[in-house]
Amino acid sequence: MSLRALVVDDADDVRLLVRQVCRLVGVETEEAPSGVAALERLATGPLPDLVVLDVQMPELDGWDTLAAIRRNERTRTLPVILCSVRSQPIDVERAIALGASEVVPKPFGIEELAAVVKQVIERSA
Repeated sequence: MSLRALVVDDADDVRLLVRQVCRLVGVETEEAPSGVAALERLATGPLPDLVVLDVQMPELDGWDTLAAIRRNERTRTLPVILCSVRSQPIDVERAIALGASEVVPKPFGIEELAAVVKQVIERSA
């Protein structure tokens, strides 16, 4: 059984980069260009093994998307890596309080994100 991640970011180039990083560590990806699209995808079908979620997006930002994931019984325990340019201690505290599994500041290095993806998958296995 292959591992799958849902990559949620409104920037095509960031989704491409995260997809490439995930593939490096053996994780296939699906993509959603917004928090709304992510929640629609998570509502039906098989759940991914983790979500890599951007914070700054139009319509529904990553904070509200994460909160909705945690409120939903179906997705409550789904590991979520939050990626954000907002990486001050108060932002990290907010992410953890909302239920993020890990926080990765943007811009991130390939090795850094790969290590976090592997760590989150190993913890949730």
